[in-house]
Amino acid sequence: MPQSGSPGILSPAALGPVSLRNRIIKSATFEGRAPRGLVTDDLIGFHRRFAAGGVGMTTLAFCAVTADGRQFAPMIQMGREAVPGLRRLTEAVHAEGAAASVQIGHAGVVANAKSTGLPALGPVKRFDPQNLRSCRMATKADLRRVVAAFGDATDVAVDSGFDAVEVHLGHDYLPSSFLSPHLNRRDDEYGGSLENRARFAREITRTVRERAKDRIAVIAKLTMDDGVRGGFWIDEAVQVARWLEADGHLDALELTMGSSPGNTMYMFRGEPPIREFAAAMPQPRRLMVRLGGRLKLRSYEYRPLYMLDAARQIRAAVGLPLILLGGITEKAHMDTAMDEGFQFVAMGRALLREPDLVNRIQTDPSHRSLCIHCNKCVPTIFAGGTHCVLATD
Repeated sequence: MPQSGSPGILSPAALGPVSLRNRIIKSATFEGRAPRGLVTDDLIGFHRRFAAGGVGMTTLAFCAVTADGRQFAPMIQMGREAVPGLRRLTEAVHAEGAAASVQIGHAGVVANAKSTGLPALGPVKRFDPQNLRSCRMATKADLRRVVAAFGDATDVAVDSGFDAVEVHLGHDYLPSSFLSPHLNRRDDEYGGSLENRARFAREITRTVRERAKDRIAVIAKLTMDDGVRGGFWIDEAVQVARWLEADGHLDALELTMGSSPGNTMYMFRGEPPIREFAAAMPQPRRLMVRLGGRLKLRSYEYRPLYMLDAARQIRAAVGLPLILLGGITEKAHMDTAMDEGFQFVAMGRALLREPDLVNRIQTDPSHRSLCIHCNKCVPTIFAGGTHCVLATD
């Protein structure tokens, strides 16, 4: 049980201007259910299940702020043409009593240029061995364009009825790649010192807040440790979190780990599903995954609350509301988060296994999650839409 003075996980909470019915958030998990880059009934049903299942808020995963910011061609771009479908999604979520958030971002070095038909952007020119292409160095004009696009995407989110936007500053997507000393070798005002490397992320959050005003909540998802040699680590993350708090543009900060291009399994933990990843890939990537998957997809022992140790350091440094992610599958884990001073928790894989997990916990606080952390859900984003391969309903 929570200690005296710490809030109950199932109690209502304020997230900036938004009131949530509880403190449990469905984290952004790319759904793979927008094959033409627009909302589908399947995508609406995906999020409706979590809302009906009891979460306080569900998060529509990565929506690109520009065409070149998509990771793959069949991704939602936050333009005016997307508004009618996005509004149908938010109305469906609201009808089940939950709030709706949308994650906005730019894929940067993670973008598959072959799929999008557009050059990928990075802090510097870089060859991508996975896609056998190079990303080009983002010019200052590119950065201004992307910052402005985050603002435009915020307007789209408001007009679509979302309660919050989540700015993606993690996993070595474009803003996160600027934070990384491994990926950012620039010698201008966006490279070198941590203050310079954080400039782009801070410009983005400022613009998003200016456009959001107090109409919706603004969250940022920040990597604490990307798991890459010479990359972005917790000591720098603490300072960036302090700057983001001092800037005053965020209502909450969600903490994450790992690097999509550099160390994917660091954010998931457990055994990497090499065979399933290979089966979901076209050639020649299928052969590359089969032959070299163990080098790219490393194995990390799974344990409950596996991001907590790092997150404690952020918690000690800032007073900003924090969202704890990583290995949270039971009420006991949630109570620990509350006791440690985190205001919210976020879940991904456990909710794929049981979309009604929150309702089950509310009925029976001792309920144990059915998720076995096999990670076989992860490759399903490339084949037929993200889902738990063990779920029967």
